[in-house]
Amino acid sequence: MKAVRFVVFVLLSGFLGQGFSPPVFGSETDPSLTGAVTVGDLISYAYRANPSIEAAREGWKAVVEDYRIATGYPDPELNLTYYPEPIESRLGPLDWSAALNQRIPFPGKLTRAGRVVEAEARVAHIKLDRAVKGVIASVRESFHELLYIRTARQVADHNLTLLEHLRKVGETAYARDRAALMDMVKAQSQLGQLNYDRILLDDLELTEKTRLNGLLNRPPESRIGRLVPEPVRPVVSDLETLYRLAETNQDEVRIARALVEKAGALEDLAWYENLPDFKLGVIYTGVGDPDIPVRPDDSGRDSIGVQVGITIPLWFEKNRGRLDQARAEKRRARAVQTASVNDTRTRVHQLYFRLQNSLRLIDLYRKDLLPQAARSMEIAETWYREGQSSFSDFVETQAVYYNFQLSLARARADYGKYLARLEQVVGQSITGSPGPEGKKATGEIK
Repeated sequence: MKAVRFVVFVLLSGFLGQGFSPPVFGSETDPSLTGAVTVGDLISYAYRANPSIEAAREGWKAVVEDYRIATGYPDPELNLTYYPEPIESRLGPLDWSAALNQRIPFPGKLTRAGRVVEAEARVAHIKLDRAVKGVIASVRESFHELLYIRTARQVADHNLTLLEHLRKVGETAYARDRAALMDMVKAQSQLGQLNYDRILLDDLELTEKTRLNGLLNRPPESRIGRLVPEPVRPVVSDLETLYRLAETNQDEVRIARALVEKAGALEDLAWYENLPDFKLGVIYTGVGDPDIPVRPDDSGRDSIGVQVGITIPLWFEKNRGRLDQARAEKRRARAVQTASVNDTRTRVHQLYFRLQNSLRLIDLYRKDLLPQAARSMEIAETWYREGQSSFSDFVETQAVYYNFQLSLARARADYGKYLARLEQVVGQSITGSPGPEGKKATGEIK
């Protein structure tokens, strides 16, 4: 009985009590992330260093600068003409001429072009928000996955120690003819499985660290310190509220909405494109001295003139096609917006279901299955000592407890990952302060 009490005490104190520090691997390259690391530390670091965010930020700036280009007047034109054979005029031969012209768009056309760019800038800014939210969600998911891996390895280490203890108890019983050889084989098999789990978890940790360091723009082998777990916070919004938040804040819906505005601006611009543009200019002509006996008083005087022009939108089919194209793009943008809203609702519902299911699993394992497994270990040990069960039954109850520990850690990691994805979709935090169960969870998994 003392052996089982020792087993249960260590397991419960390690998994449900004060906790213990998970192992830390990797080379130390950045002191800011090698101590106790919270998910907020990782998010702050990623916001400053992630290249995807920087690319989206610079893309938005480029579109903003396009406003000055789209709303500016076309460049003036300077034309020079030289006459190899001068044209004779009353004042003398026309040797050369220079013309300076400025095209002036129809009033209102540049304003409409500016509105198109404004809509594009809104799209670019939303894409920047999407990049930031995507990186944050990925960092949070990687944080919870790495925390699960370290917790699972921690659980495996403790269970390996405890199984070694049980194996020695069984060997002693076998020496006294109280345990069959097959019982010892099962214990050895369980030890082999635990050793395999430890090796696998080591490899998984290196893989997940590489992913997380990639999000942080750090070398793959950079060290990541002890992860400080987040409390399990309850979701305070119901499903209908999440639908409304997602329809307002979800980036794909916002982009679709901005593209509808852009399509409307393009339709207005297409109408103005069918209107004429104007042209103003001056022309200067150099006149040589006439080769005539009697020259006029103003002979050889250079001339200057004023030019006025207008474009003629003569090709009606092209103009009609421009308008029809803009209207079709507007209808397409509206259809895309509707599809985005529908897809967003579906995604919110799926994530909400998975989030609630993970929470139910957390409660199930913590409140029911783990305590029952602990009691089963005590009963199995008592029966074994009384000769009512075999030693393998004792080992199997320990294996069940081990699997329940891993399942609880998996459910908690899934809860954090699905919460990160759901908050990415709805565009804001949807949780309240952690309740009593959430506070317990903070100490349970380190």
